This record gives sequence, structure tokens and C-alpha cells, in this order.
Amino acid sequence: MSKEKRRAKKLRLRNRADFGRVYRHGKSFANHQFVVYWFRRREVEQFRVGISASKKIGNAVVRNRMRRIVKEIVRHHEHELVGQIDLVFIVRKAAVKMSYQELEKSVLHVLRKASLLKSSRR
Repeated sequence: MSKEKRRAKKLRLRNRADFGRVYRHGKSFANHQFVVYWFRRREVEQFRVGISASKKIGNAVVRNRMRRIVKEIVRHHEHELVGQIDLVFIVRKAAVKMSYQELEKSVLHVLRKASLLKSSRR
């Protein structure tokens, strides 16, 4: 396995307890396409990302495509994200019909709204 793939696996939220902690104790911001929950973790300097796509948005092919696209957008902009946080993106139905560029704009919008981009920090 390549170094980049191993690094990407470390950056993922995987188990139910991690998702639950972010939902219970985290803050959330939303736009029409995404909801982002985030929770600060002091013990690690890197961020972790989880993506939730319910059956309401489509079949497994659609859900997995949306997960891959959001992961790719986050990977492209990881240098702009603040550290020490767990992020959970919830994909809404409106996101399914959008192009990659529109989705990227929407993800960055919701991250900026939540002050999770280094350039938008106050």
C-alpha cells in the first residue's frame, strides 16, 4: 500500500463511537447540499473526516460516488483545513445532481461558514 493511501486511511473516521462523539458534542453548520459537524480533539494535530450518505439520496452507487467525491474535495483542500478536529459531512439530496465544481464550492462554503478553513479563522 502506498504512503498516501496509508495516510488517507488515518484521516478517516470509521467507527460508530467516533461519529457519535462528533454528533453529540460537536457543532454543526449547513447549506442546501451538506451538513458539517465538527468536534475539536486536542490530542492529535491532524484532522479526521467521516462522510454520511443516507439511503434517501439514492442507491449504493450514488451514495458511494458522493462519498468518494467529498473525500477527494477534502483531500485537495487538506492544507487549508484547521487541525485537531473530527469532521462529519452529511450529504443531502440536493448534492446528487451537482457537478464536481459545484460540489467543491459548496463544501468550501460550509467549511468557511463553520470557520474551519485557515483563511477564514477569526
